[in-house]
Amino acid sequence: MPLEITGLVKRFGSGADAREVVRGIDLKLRPGECFALLGPNGAGKTTTLRCALGLTGASSGSISLCGLPVPEQAREARARVGVVPQLDSLDPDFTCAENLIVFAGYFGIRESEIRPRIPELLAFAGLEGKDKARIQSLSGGMKRRLTLARALVNKPELLILDEPTTGLDPQARHLIWERLRRLTAEGTTILLTTHFMDEAERLANRLAILDAGRILVQGTPREVIAAHIEPQVVEVFGEWDNTGAGAAAWAEANAATFSKRCEISGETAFCYTDDATALLAHLARQPGLRTLHRPANLEDVFLKLTGRELRD
Repeated sequence: MPLEITGLVKRFGSGADAREVVRGIDLKLRPGECFALLGPNGAGKTTTLRCALGLTGASSGSISLCGLPVPEQAREARARVGVVPQLDSLDPDFTCAENLIVFAGYFGIRESEIRPRIPELLAFAGLEGKDKARIQSLSGGMKRRLTLARALVNKPELLILDEPTTGLDPQARHLIWERLRRLTAEGTTILLTTHFMDEAERLANRLAILDAGRILVQGTPREVIAAHIEPQVVEVFGEWDNTGAGAAAWAEANAATFSKRCEISGETAFCYTDDATALLAHLARQPGLRTLHRPANLEDVFLKLTGRELRD
């Protein structure tokens, strides 16, 4: 297995000051799949990844990375893993090619071995002809794609991506999505963390939602959506009547009649229902209110399970 975690617990501090940030996590990644680990800030995602890589010691539990026990053989295991960190760490004084050559050296790969692969790696990242370009000349999206190419220098069995498309424009996001699908089709296993639920829904074969150090749900995106949320959503916003009352006032008076559940966020009421026919007919008679009727998605599940409150 590319990664198998059983009963992972991580505490910081000791005695009365001990703080448990990972609380008995079980994960098993299958070869060639994309697995998304989702959760709000502070949920325990980063600590879980650091424990999996042997960079942070676990308090209890067992970890197998690329078939090797962690932490006992963490260094050997990491040699078979590629990592795209949340923050780029490219050397600004080097060219694109030099960044790849230097990074390959950390895996014991000689320049004579990596140099013939540089055109292929850059092409994979949509950076054809950029081998001599300095890092300072690259856009943010180009740097992100170069970091992905860099993570592939050792031909990893497992690729760990921490927020890979944060700050990218739609074109760059779609390019990276296409490249990640290509990798899994070729047999590379991917572990993805992202705050973009549409990204997880598109890319992940399976996913887990983590909060307060525990896994709340696990399964395919379709399974998770079907099991944990009503199938239809009607978003209601605008002015309800001539008094200037908004969707929240309308929801307080009417949502329970027409929907199974309603959540208020800002100036929008989110109505969840099995059948929106009666709700939509009612809203059609409220000329000041505007609506968006859509199927439920992974973001709805995420917000239901972890809440709409802001996390630091």
